[in-house]
Amino acid sequence: MDLFETNGNGNGNDAEDSLPPPPPVVPLDVVPVKADLELPPPEPIKKKPSKVPMARRGTGSKGTKLQLLTNHFKVNVNNNDGHFFQYSVSLAYEDGRPVEGKGVGRKVLDKVHETYASELNGKDFAYDGEKTLFTVGSLARNKLEFQVVLEDVTSNRNNGNCSPEHGSPNETDKKRVRRPYRAKTFKVELSFASKIPMQAISNALRGQESENFQEAIRVLDIILRQHAAKQGCLLVRQSYFHNDPKNFADVGGGVLGCRGFHSSFRTTQSGLSLNIDVSTTMIITPGPVVDFLIANQNVRDPFSLDWAKAKRTLKNLRIKTSPSNQEFKITGLSELPCKEQMFTMKVKGGADDATEEVTVYDYFVNHRNIQLRYSADLPCINVGKPKRPTYFPLELCSLVSLQRYTKALSTLQRASLVEKSRQKPQERMRVLSDALKISNYGAEPMLRNCGVQINPSFTQVDGRVLQAPRLKFGNGEDFNPRNGRWNFNNKKIVDPVKIERWAVVNFSARCNIQGLVRDLIKCGNMKGIVVEDPFDVFEENAQFRRAPPVVRVEKMFEHMMSKLPGAPKFLLCLLPERKNSDLYGPWKKKNLADFGIVTQCIAPTKVNDQYLTNVLLKINAKLGGMNSLLGVEQSPSIPIISKAPTLILGMDVSHGSPGQSDIPSIAAVVSSRHWPLISKYRACVRTQSPKVEMIDNLFKKVSDKEDEGIIRELLIDFYSSSGKRKPDNIIIFRDGVSESQFNQVLNQELDQIIQACKFLDENWDPKFLVIVAQKNHHTKFFQPGSPDNVPPGTVIDNKVCHPRNYDFYLCAHAGMIGTTRPTHYHVLLDEIGFSADDLQELVHSLSYVYQRSTTAISVVAPICYAHLAATQMGQFMKFEDKSETSSSHGGLTAAGAVPVPQLPKLEEKVCNSMFFC
Repeated sequence: MDLFETNGNGNGNDAEDSLPPPPPVVPLDVVPVKADLELPPPEPIKKKPSKVPMARRGTGSKGTKLQLLTNHFKVNVNNNDGHFFQYSVSLAYEDGRPVEGKGVGRKVLDKVHETYASELNGKDFAYDGEKTLFTVGSLARNKLEFQVVLEDVTSNRNNGNCSPEHGSPNETDKKRVRRPYRAKTFKVELSFASKIPMQAISNALRGQESENFQEAIRVLDIILRQHAAKQGCLLVRQSYFHNDPKNFADVGGGVLGCRGFHSSFRTTQSGLSLNIDVSTTMIITPGPVVDFLIANQNVRDPFSLDWAKAKRTLKNLRIKTSPSNQEFKITGLSELPCKEQMFTMKVKGGADDATEEVTVYDYFVNHRNIQLRYSADLPCINVGKPKRPTYFPLELCSLVSLQRYTKALSTLQRASLVEKSRQKPQERMRVLSDALKISNYGAEPMLRNCGVQINPSFTQVDGRVLQAPRLKFGNGEDFNPRNGRWNFNNKKIVDPVKIERWAVVNFSARCNIQGLVRDLIKCGNMKGIVVEDPFDVFEENAQFRRAPPVVRVEKMFEHMMSKLPGAPKFLLCLLPERKNSDLYGPWKKKNLADFGIVTQCIAPTKVNDQYLTNVLLKINAKLGGMNSLLGVEQSPSIPIISKAPTLILGMDVSHGSPGQSDIPSIAAVVSSRHWPLISKYRACVRTQSPKVEMIDNLFKKVSDKEDEGIIRELLIDFYSSSGKRKPDNIIIFRDGVSESQFNQVLNQELDQIIQACKFLDENWDPKFLVIVAQKNHHTKFFQPGSPDNVPPGTVIDNKVCHPRNYDFYLCAHAGMIGTTRPTHYHVLLDEIGFSADDLQELVHSLSYVYQRSTTAISVVAPICYAHLAATQMGQFMKFEDKSETSSSHGGLTAAGAVPVPQLPKLEEKVCNSMFFC
C-alpha cells in the first residue's frame, strides 16, 4: 500500500497509527497526508512498483534426451539453526592513523586470532581481507578492541619465505633503506554490524529468496577465498591462483597466463552446489626486473629500453632486493643513471650529524662490496617516498611472483593465451576433480562449523538436443544443417545483390590485385552474385606510406575522387596488416560517416574459394542482400512472431580495457527490420560515460516534441520497413549484465524503452519479452564417457538452473576446440506468453541467422551484431585527436561530469545497412 493511501474510512494504515488524527472536517475524496509542522502538505507521490525477474513457468520437452554431467558439486548444509554474525573491522596504527595498504589485514587478523583465542571463545573468522568479518555465533561483546604487534610488515601476500639479511645489517644500512624491520603495532576494533540466519540458504533453495540469502552465500564464498589466501594464493574475485610454475604459460611481452580455479556457491533447483571451473589470469613474469622489461618492450638489451614507458609499467609492482631478500613496492625510477645518482649517507665513525654525498653505484660497490655488472649506466629503482627516495641498482631487483597484469593483451598475446589455455572436455573434468581434492575444503574449520559437506562427484543433469532449423538458399533449395554447420558449395545465395559501380583501393598491400578481382567475379557468379568489373584500382602513392593514418586516408580519397565519374556504391579496401591496422578506423569513418559508401576491408594472405566466399557473404549482407534464410521465416510460421508484428532488439555495451578509465563506453542497439523477417538488422550506436553498464540514451527527451534517443530511431525504421506497422511485441536480448543488475535492466532500461514508445503514441501498448544472455559464467557440460563436446542445440533447463527464476543454458554451436561454453539465458519478463519450448526454439533459431558465417553461433545473432557495431564504431574514436572530441561535440553526462565525445552520425545511405557485418 502506498504510504499516502488510507483505508476508505479515513483511518490511516499502520504506518500512520502513531500520527495525530487528521482534522475532523475531511471531505471523503481527500486523502490525508503526513504533514510537517507549519509546512503545507506535500503532494502524494505515486511510486511505480519496481519490477523483479519473473518466476519459471515450466520446462521444455522438445528434442532428443541426453544425459550430461556438469561441474557443480552438491553441497549439504547441516547447520540450519545457526546465525552468521557480521562485524566491521577497523585497523589503525599505534598513533591512530588508519591502515591504508591492502594485504596487511589478513596478517593482522591472523595474529589477533592467535593471540586472543580465549577472548574470542575459540571462534574462527571468515574475513574478507578488508573491512568485514563473520563468525558462526556471536563474539563475547558487540565491540571488541585488540592490540597486536607484527614483525617485518610489508603490505603484500605470500612473503612468508623472507629470510633476514645474512648477519645484522649495519647502522648506515638501516638508515639508508629504512627497513620495514621495526615491529609495528596495530589496533584492531571489531564492532557488531548484523546477524544473518543460515536458514536463509535453505529458504532460497525452496525458491523463497530473502535479502539475507545473498549475504549468507557471500559468507560461504568469503570462507573459500580465505581458505585460498591461507595457502598463499593470488585472489581475483572468486578465483585463486597458486604460485606454481607448472601453471604458468608464457604469452610473450613479459606476461604469463596463470592457470587457477574459480570456485563459488550457487543456489540451484537441486540444492546448493559448489561450482568449480578452470580460470586464467595474467601475471607479470617473476624474476629479474631487467629481463621483464626487455621482454615487455621487445628489445635486445637494457640499453635500448624506453625508460619513460618502463617507469609507467613498473609503478606499484613488488620486488625483492638481493642479497637481503627484502620486499618493496616500486614507486619510480631515478632521474640519473646509477653511477651519477647521488644520495646523502651518514659517515661511519664521524660526528652524529656528519654526512657525505655518494653515488648509488659507489655505495653498493665500495661500501657494501656488491659486484654490479651492467647497472652503472641504467636508472635505479626507487622504492622510497616522494620526499625520501630509496634507490637500488636495477640488477639487484627481482619481481615477486603472482602480480596481476591488468593491461589489455595484444592480438598475438591473446591468440597465444587461447592456444595454451584450452582443454578438451575430458582433460578439464580430470583437472576439476583434482582441484576439488587439492583444495581440501573438508579441513576448513569455518566450513565445518557451518555443517557444509561437499560431494566429490559431478552433478548429473538431463539435456535435450533441439533439431537444427531448416535453411533456405537460392533457386528454392533448402537444407538441414548437420552438426551446426553448412556451406555454399553448389548452392546459390537466397537474395543476392549486384555488385556494381565499385572500385579497389590498395594501401600498399602486396598482392596480385588483377588475379584477386578475377577470382572474386568468378566466385560471385557461382554463388549467384553478379560482380561487374571494378571501375579502377587505386594504388597508394608511395610518398604517403609513412604519413599518419588520417592523412593517408584523406590523400587516397582525393586521388580517387579526381578519377571517378561519381560516388562509388562500394569500395574494396586492401590493408597491409591483417590485424589492428591503424588505417581501419579512419577509413571506415570516412566511408560510412562522410560519404555513405559501403566498404569491405581485406588483408589477403591465402586467397582461396572459401576465403572469397566468406568475403562475398559479408559484402552481400552489407549491400542489403540476404545469404540464407530460415525456412520458418520465408513461409512465415514462427510461433507468435509471424502472427503479429514483432521487433527484435539486441543490446550491448562495450568498455575500454581495465587500464583505461577515460575511454567512453559504447552502447549499441540493433533492431530487426522488414517484419516478418528475423534475419535483417540495423544498428544504432552511441557513446556514454566510461564503465557505465546501463544504456542511458534509449530515451532522450530534448523538448515536448523531440526525443533523440536510440529507440525512437529504431521504432521508426521498423515501421517504415515493415509496411507501416507498429510492433505489437518487442523482444529484447541484453548482453553482458550480471545478476545483480537484472533489476536495473527491468526498471531503468525497459522503462526508457516504454517511455520512447509512449512518446511516439500515448495509446500504444506493445508487449515485452526481456532476455539476458551471459557468456562469462563458470558452468560447463560434459558427455559422460565421451571425448566430444556436447552436440550443437543442447539445452538444459533443470537441476543446475535457478530455484525460482526463469533461466536455461543453450549450446547452439559445435565446440570444435577446447570445452564448449554454453550461453546462460535469463528470461526476466515475458508479457507475450511464449511456452518454454517455443522460446527455446526461437533462441536456437536466432543462432542460425548470422549472415557472416555458415555455422550456428554460440549466442543469438542480434547480440553478436550489437558487439560488431560497437567495436567498429569504437574504432572511429581511437584515432581522433582529443581536441576534436572535446565538449563542443558531446553533451554533459551528469552535473559537472567530464563531457563524453559523441560518435559521428552515419550517412543516411548506409545508416540502415548491415555495415557491421
